[in-house]
Amino acid sequence: QVQVVESGGGLVQPGGSLRLSCVASGTTGSIALMGWYRQTPGKQRELAAVMSSGGATNYADSVKGRFTISRDTARNTVYLQMNSLRPEDTAVYYCNSIHRGRSYWGQGTQVTVSS
Repeated sequence: QVQVVESGGGLVQPGGSLRLSCVASGTTGSIALMGWYRQTPGKQRELAAVMSSGGATNYADSVKGRFTISRDTARNTVYLQMNSLRPEDTAVYYCNSIHRGRSYWGQGTQVTVSS
């Protein structure tokens, strides 16, 4: 069973930065796709950024140029560097891993952007 655990959320002022980390354990072999989604109350969970084991990336338009996703494929770890944060980035951020055709989610980490 794959376990996904996020860390790194918190409170930051507008314009500030945060780095989220996520590790997936309990797997054999490399995970095909790892990424970050976010959700605010009353809204659907939405993509922030994903990265394949080959290095291909996909970002939501709202975060392009501000967020950077990276991976340590050997350790099944993914990071999200978030710069120039805005109040509208406030959300619970969830890590997702796609491994052998199955999707695994972490419990989420709260990111709050406020002065």
